Amino acid sequence: MTRLTSTLYRSPAGTLTLVASESGLRAVIWPGEQADRVGLAGTTLTPGEAPILSAATIQLDAYFAGARTSFDLPLDLQGTPFQQDAWRALAEIPFGETRSYAQQAARLGRPRAFRAVGAANGRNPVSIVLPCHRVVGSDGSLTGFGGGVETKRWLLEHERAVAQRYGVVPSGSPVALGGESAVP
Repeated sequence: MTRLTSTLYRSPAGTLTLVASESGLRAVIWPGEQADRVGLAGTTLTPGEAPILSAATIQLDAYFAGARTSFDLPLDLQGTPFQQDAWRALAEIPFGETRSYAQQAARLGRPRAFRAVGAANGRNPVSIVLPCHRVVGSDGSLTGFGGGVETKRWLLEHERAVAQRYGVVPSGSPVALGGESAVP
Protein backbone atom coordinates (compact mmCIF):
# COMPACT_ATOMS: atom_id res chain seq x y z
CA MET A 1 0.00 0.00 0.00
CA THR A 2 1.27 3.45 -0.92
CA ARG A 3 1.79 5.82 1.98
CA LEU A 4 0.12 9.16 1.34
CA THR A 5 0.93 12.27 3.34
CA SER A 6 -1.30 15.32 3.41
CA THR A 7 -1.16 18.90 4.55
CA LEU A 8 -3.59 21.79 4.51
CA TYR A 9 -2.74 24.76 2.34
CA ARG A 10 -4.59 28.02 2.92
CA SER A 11 -4.95 29.72 -0.45
CA PRO A 12 -6.88 32.83 -1.49
CA ALA A 13 -9.26 30.42 -3.26
CA GLY A 14 -9.91 28.32 -0.14
CA THR A 15 -8.15 25.80 2.06
CA LEU A 16 -6.79 22.98 -0.07
CA THR A 17 -5.62 19.56 1.01
CA LEU A 18 -2.36 18.66 -0.70
CA VAL A 19 -1.62 14.93 -0.94
CA ALA A 20 1.69 13.33 -1.86
CA SER A 21 3.19 9.89 -2.19
CA GLU A 22 6.92 9.31 -2.05
CA SER A 23 6.92 9.66 -5.86
CA GLY A 24 5.14 12.97 -6.27
CA LEU A 25 2.12 15.17 -5.72
CA ARG A 26 -0.95 12.92 -5.92
CA ALA A 27 -3.85 15.33 -5.33
CA VAL A 28 -5.08 18.83 -4.62
CA ILE A 29 -8.45 18.53 -2.91
CA TRP A 30 -10.84 21.49 -2.69
CA PRO A 31 -12.90 22.30 0.42
CA GLY A 32 -15.95 20.05 0.60
CA GLU A 33 -14.72 17.91 -2.28
CA GLN A 34 -15.02 14.13 -2.18
CA ALA A 35 -11.70 12.27 -2.29
CA ASP A 36 -13.11 9.75 -4.78
CA ARG A 37 -13.22 12.44 -7.50
CA VAL A 38 -9.42 12.41 -7.49
CA GLY A 39 -9.01 8.65 -7.09
CA LEU A 40 -8.47 8.56 -3.34
CA ALA A 41 -11.64 6.74 -2.22
CA GLY A 42 -10.86 4.51 0.74
CA THR A 43 -7.36 5.90 1.09
CA THR A 44 -6.03 6.91 4.48
CA LEU A 45 -4.18 10.20 4.48
CA THR A 46 -1.53 10.81 7.11
CA PRO A 47 -1.18 14.48 8.01
CA GLY A 48 2.45 15.50 8.04
CA GLU A 49 5.39 16.95 6.24
CA ALA A 50 7.05 15.75 3.05
CA PRO A 51 9.52 17.42 0.69
CA ILE A 52 7.02 17.30 -2.18
CA LEU A 53 4.36 18.99 -0.06
CA SER A 54 6.84 21.70 0.96
CA ALA A 55 7.76 22.29 -2.69
CA ALA A 56 4.09 22.39 -3.67
CA THR A 57 3.36 24.95 -0.94
CA ILE A 58 6.24 27.17 -2.06
CA GLN A 59 5.15 27.00 -5.71
CA LEU A 60 1.48 27.62 -4.88
CA ASP A 61 2.48 30.63 -2.75
CA ALA A 62 4.39 32.00 -5.75
CA TYR A 63 1.47 31.28 -8.11
CA PHE A 64 -1.02 33.11 -5.90
CA ALA A 65 1.47 35.99 -5.41
CA GLY A 66 1.70 36.37 -9.19
CA ALA A 67 5.34 35.26 -9.33
CA ARG A 68 4.86 31.84 -10.98
CA THR A 69 2.95 30.90 -14.10
CA SER A 70 3.61 27.15 -14.19
CA PHE A 71 4.64 24.38 -11.84
CA ASP A 72 7.68 22.15 -11.71
CA LEU A 73 6.72 19.38 -9.31
CA PRO A 74 7.04 15.62 -9.52
CA LEU A 75 3.54 14.21 -10.02
CA ASP A 76 2.18 10.80 -9.09
CA LEU A 77 -0.81 10.66 -11.43
CA GLN A 78 -3.11 7.66 -11.08
CA GLY A 79 -5.52 7.18 -13.95
CA THR A 80 -6.02 5.54 -17.30
CA PRO A 81 -3.50 6.27 -20.05
CA PHE A 82 -6.09 8.54 -21.74
CA GLN A 83 -6.75 10.44 -18.50
CA GLN A 84 -3.03 10.91 -17.91
CA ASP A 85 -2.55 12.18 -21.48
CA ALA A 86 -5.44 14.62 -21.03
CA TRP A 87 -4.09 15.81 -17.68
CA ARG A 88 -0.54 16.32 -18.95
CA ALA A 89 -1.92 18.26 -21.94
CA LEU A 90 -3.36 20.77 -19.46
CA ALA A 91 0.19 21.87 -18.57
CA GLU A 92 0.62 23.02 -22.18
CA ILE A 93 -2.15 25.63 -21.93
CA PRO A 94 -0.33 28.92 -21.34
CA PHE A 95 -0.92 30.92 -18.19
CA GLY A 96 -3.82 33.33 -18.60
CA GLU A 97 -5.17 31.63 -21.72
CA THR A 98 -8.08 29.26 -22.16
CA ARG A 99 -8.80 26.37 -24.48
CA SER A 100 -12.01 24.54 -25.23
CA TYR A 101 -12.52 20.86 -24.57
CA ALA A 102 -12.64 20.39 -28.36
CA GLN A 103 -9.26 22.14 -28.74
CA GLN A 104 -7.76 19.95 -26.01
CA ALA A 105 -9.17 16.81 -27.70
CA ALA A 106 -7.70 17.91 -31.04
CA ARG A 107 -4.34 18.53 -29.34
CA LEU A 108 -4.45 14.94 -28.13
CA GLY A 109 -5.08 13.75 -31.69
CA ARG A 110 -8.64 12.72 -30.82
CA PRO A 111 -10.83 15.57 -32.11
CA ARG A 112 -14.10 13.74 -31.48
CA ALA A 113 -13.21 12.87 -27.91
CA PHE A 114 -14.12 16.24 -26.39
CA ARG A 115 -16.66 14.66 -24.02
CA ALA A 116 -14.06 12.11 -22.89
CA VAL A 117 -11.60 14.98 -22.37
CA GLY A 118 -14.22 16.75 -20.25
CA ALA A 119 -14.72 13.61 -18.18
CA ALA A 120 -10.95 13.17 -17.76
CA ASN A 121 -10.51 16.81 -16.76
CA GLY A 122 -13.32 16.35 -14.23
CA ARG A 123 -11.12 13.77 -12.50
CA ASN A 124 -7.90 15.82 -12.71
CA PRO A 125 -6.35 15.11 -9.32
CA VAL A 126 -3.99 18.08 -9.25
CA SER A 127 -6.09 21.15 -10.03
CA ILE A 128 -4.15 24.41 -10.43
CA VAL A 129 -0.87 22.48 -10.90
CA LEU A 130 -2.32 20.91 -14.06
CA PRO A 131 -4.62 23.84 -14.88
CA CYS A 132 -7.99 22.35 -15.81
CA HIS A 133 -9.50 25.71 -14.85
CA ARG A 134 -8.15 26.98 -18.21
CA VAL A 135 -10.51 24.71 -20.16
CA VAL A 136 -13.88 26.19 -21.07
CA GLY A 137 -16.87 25.36 -23.23
CA SER A 138 -16.63 25.90 -26.99
CA ASP A 139 -18.65 29.10 -26.58
CA GLY A 140 -16.26 30.36 -23.87
CA SER A 141 -18.63 29.49 -21.02
CA LEU A 142 -17.26 28.38 -17.70
CA THR A 143 -18.13 24.76 -17.09
CA GLY A 144 -17.58 22.35 -14.20
CA PHE A 145 -14.57 22.53 -11.91
CA GLY A 146 -13.67 20.60 -8.74
CA GLY A 147 -13.48 23.82 -6.73
CA GLY A 148 -16.72 25.17 -8.24
CA VAL A 149 -17.38 27.48 -11.17
CA GLU A 150 -16.91 30.62 -9.05
CA THR A 151 -13.43 29.42 -8.03
CA LYS A 152 -12.67 28.69 -11.69
CA ARG A 153 -13.71 32.26 -12.53
CA TRP A 154 -11.53 33.60 -9.69
CA LEU A 155 -8.47 31.65 -10.90
CA LEU A 156 -8.91 32.88 -14.48
CA GLU A 157 -9.36 36.48 -13.28
CA HIS A 158 -6.27 36.12 -11.05
CA GLU A 159 -4.20 34.96 -14.03
CA ARG A 160 -5.50 37.77 -16.23
CA ALA A 161 -4.72 40.35 -13.53
CA VAL A 162 -1.18 39.00 -13.13
CA ALA A 163 -0.68 39.03 -16.90
CA GLN A 164 -1.89 42.64 -17.12
CA ARG A 165 0.25 43.70 -14.15
CA TYR A 166 3.35 42.55 -16.00
CA GLY A 167 2.46 44.30 -19.22
CA VAL A 168 0.86 41.52 -21.18
CA VAL A 169 -2.12 42.88 -23.09
CA PRO A 170 -5.08 40.57 -23.58
CA SER A 171 -5.65 39.48 -27.17
CA GLY A 172 -9.36 38.83 -27.40
CA SER A 173 -10.66 37.11 -24.29
CA PRO A 174 -7.60 35.01 -23.37
CA VAL A 175 -4.44 36.65 -22.07
CA ALA A 176 -1.16 35.50 -23.58
CA LEU A 177 1.73 34.94 -21.19
CA GLY A 178 4.39 32.28 -21.37
CA GLY A 179 7.50 31.37 -19.43
CA GLU A 180 8.16 30.14 -15.95
CA SER A 181 7.71 33.34 -13.98
CA ALA A 182 5.81 36.56 -14.38
CA VAL A 183 8.44 38.39 -12.34
CA PRO A 184 11.29 39.80 -14.44
